[in-house]
Amino acid sequence: MSLKDKKVLVGLTGGIACYKIPYLIRMLRKNGAEVRVVMTEGATKFITPLTLETVSDNPVAVEMFPEAKYIATRHIDWAQWPDLVFIAPATANFLGKVASGVSDDLLTTIICATPRPVMIAPAMNPQMWSNKITQRNYTTLKKLGYVFIEPDKGEMACEDYGVGRMVEPQQLFEKIKVFFQRNSKKKVLKGKKVLITAGPTREIIDPVRYISNFSSGKMGYALAEAALRLGAETTLISGPSDLIPPYGVKFEKVTSTEDLYKAVKKEFSKTDCLIMAAAPVDYTPVRKVNQKIKKTEKTMQLSLKPTVDILKRISRYKKENQIIVGFALETQNGLSNARRKLKDKHLNMIVLNQPSAETGFESDTNKVTIITSQQKKISLPLMSKEDISYRLLDHISRML
Repeated sequence: MSLKDKKVLVGLTGGIACYKIPYLIRMLRKNGAEVRVVMTEGATKFITPLTLETVSDNPVAVEMFPEAKYIATRHIDWAQWPDLVFIAPATANFLGKVASGVSDDLLTTIICATPRPVMIAPAMNPQMWSNKITQRNYTTLKKLGYVFIEPDKGEMACEDYGVGRMVEPQQLFEKIKVFFQRNSKKKVLKGKKVLITAGPTREIIDPVRYISNFSSGKMGYALAEAALRLGAETTLISGPSDLIPPYGVKFEKVTSTEDLYKAVKKEFSKTDCLIMAAAPVDYTPVRKVNQKIKKTEKTMQLSLKPTVDILKRISRYKKENQIIVGFALETQNGLSNARRKLKDKHLNMIVLNQPSAETGFESDTNKVTIITSQQKKISLPLMSKEDISYRLLDHISRML
């Protein structure tokens, strides 16, 4: 993808990884982007403004109120100029200031004033990255919609080893390119309401135990983010998950399969498309115990009954113009089982995935087969769950 006519504002904070940024700027410019650079005072201790002016072919801004170039609204002009604000390296101090709303230099003031997307690539010592306050600030910013390029594990300049090393310039460039690819997509779902479920459910046995499965929720959360970017009014209902919901979705968290059913039923009449990417538990204890079951030397038997079949129930309320998409995770006879589920539950489409070493529950990749109600089969190669989301939503947009 060419970055011609794209404007990228690159911000540097005080970290040794500043030395990597000239390489990134050269890649951006070589691919057609226009680049401006803002540095904190700390960043100038690691790399000179002259170096960055040379590779960006633009003046570099450091001071909020430079005497020789005083412009009262400089921070507003720079905040409104780019298509993307990209911060690399981002220190723990910088994350803390932005998460707290502190705007005490030119870069943090631009961040506060910009209406543009902000992408952040942290770089710091492993102990600083794992610090609970740093993680709190990181989580806060993610929830507010800031996009992060997670640090790598590796050897630091201080010779410590762990997570905190900023990824290499080529990887930074690829992330920026993917960002523009995602945002250049047509809003094919504009005006549509999409309801997505994600993650596992839990069925309580006693106050300390439950039945569940290994679902991470990554597929459902990726679908929610893609639907948002394609213009849909998106609702995400999730079982227990550590993932952060995309900024801008209507979000509801549930626990049991019955909870999930009730939440879906409440939203279904208002939606154009339901995508059931969640993995609800199939069985629940016949009797829930109010006190912890004590361990004994005897064999314990647990009586289970089926949970509500959400797709089968919801399909009864389906209107002619609504679309329901199901997921089928199968370990044997995948195609025949998925086709049976498609027919029995009156779905418009089903997505078959069969776990492997590359497509496990916690994996960021998957390999799926899409089957439509006309029995048309589309097999996708191994790809990221993000890419699968866009391919799936492309089919759904045409059906809608």
